[in-house]
Amino acid sequence: MTNDQLFEYTVRLADNALILGQRLSEWCGHGPVLEEDIALTNTALDQLGQATNLFKFAAELEGKGRDEDQLAFLRDVTEYKNILLVELPNGDYANTIARQFFYSTYYYLFLRELSKSKHEFLSAFAEKSLKEVKYHWQHSSDWVKRMGDGTEESHTRIQKAINFLWEYTGEMFMMDAIDQAALEAGYGVDNTALKNEWNNIISAILNEATLEMPADGWFHKGGKIGRHSEHMGFILAEMQFLQKTYPGAKW
Repeated sequence: MTNDQLFEYTVRLADNALILGQRLSEWCGHGPVLEEDIALTNTALDQLGQATNLFKFAAELEGKGRDEDQLAFLRDVTEYKNILLVELPNGDYANTIARQFFYSTYYYLFLRELSKSKHEFLSAFAEKSLKEVKYHWQHSSDWVKRMGDGTEESHTRIQKAINFLWEYTGEMFMMDAIDQAALEAGYGVDNTALKNEWNNIISAILNEATLEMPADGWFHKGGKIGRHSEHMGFILAEMQFLQKTYPGAKW
């Protein structure tokens, strides 16, 4: 695996954490109850903390004098390589929870495998992050069950969110040349191998929540190679405002 490929692989992980953290931070001060406001804000902080560590490592790999702030805030939209799922608007609380449930289930399985990486930084990062992501999964899955087995209104909303977001879940398990190079080097994870276990976990939780699991079909893709939805530009306009207005500002 070349240094450039490892840089790309790391940036993809960092961008997922960064953009999801940015989305979740939008709930700060707007949560349905105080405890949930705090819970989602803490999840956002966890994601941003993970992004910081990954961007620091990526900057060292790149060796072009950029630091984590520049990688996070001063790239063009096509240079961001996060999956489409994490950039989608929050919607209502059911939509946010369904997105978090789908992603954190995948991310926990991914990090569990990444902790076995032959690359010292990636394995250490994964091992450290697993505890945080396990909480993210528990929190979101508890809410899926609560909404699904709750009132008629909550059931309808969470089922609608699950149906809508399902078409964005397939990108998590797609492999390309970068993923394959990381896998062959013993650094990365075989995303396709996670799909069956992910399906089983999702199915079990949805069944307990009296919700229907959508059937696989056509899936959106493109985020991992820099082809984003129309929502990404709005995220960056807000996220990059401080750096562009006050160059050199730090986290």
